[in-house]
Amino acid sequence: MKVYFHLCIQSFTNTYVIVNDDPNVMEAIIVDPGQITNEIIKQIEDGGYKLVAILITHNHKHHIEGLRTLTKIYDATVYAADSETYGMNSSIINGDGMTRIADLNVEFLSIPGHSPDSMVYKIGDVLFTGDTLIPGETGSTSSQYSKKLLCSKIKDKLFTLPDSTIILPGHGTPGTIESEKQFNIDLI
Repeated sequence: MKVYFHLCIQSFTNTYVIVNDDPNVMEAIIVDPGQITNEIIKQIEDGGYKLVAILITHNHKHHIEGLRTLTKIYDATVYAADSETYGMNSSIINGDGMTRIADLNVEFLSIPGHSPDSMVYKIGDVLFTGDTLIPGETGSTSSQYSKKLLCSKIKDKLFTLPDSTIILPGHGTPGTIESEKQFNIDLI
C-alpha cells in the first residue's frame, strides 16, 4: 500500500490517493476528493490503477467537491455515512465495521461531533481522520455537547490504537496517536 497526498489549494483540504500496487491488484482508493486535479487523474491513469472506491469522512462541501467529477469518469463505489453524499454506485456505512477494498482491509469508525456523519477510516497503520482529529486539535463543533462527545469518542476509539498509528487529517499536517495523546490541546 502506498498513500499519496494532494493539497486542494482552493479550500486547503487534503485529498489522499491510496494504491495497492501489487501486480495482481493495481487498484486505487481516494479519500475526501476536495478537488480533482489533472495530477490526481494522471497518477491513477499513468500508474495503471483502477479506481474502485471513494471514502468520504464527512459531507462538507470542501471535502467532496470533486466527487461529481470522479463519478463521471470512474465507476467507483462511494462509501459515506450521509445518504445525501452518495449516488447510484454507493455504500452507506453506519457505526463501526470493516470491509475489503482494493484487497486491503478498510476499517471504518463512526465518530460524530464535528458533524453527525463523521467517519474515520483505518487502513493498515494509517488513520484518515477528516476533520475529526487534526494534529494538535479536534474538529470544530456546534455545541459543548458535540465537543464532549467528539473528545470522548476519540479517546475511546482512537487512543486505544498503537501510539505509532499515523494520522492523515482533512486539513493540515500528519501526526501520530502518540503525539495527540501528549500535545492535543482539546484532549489533554
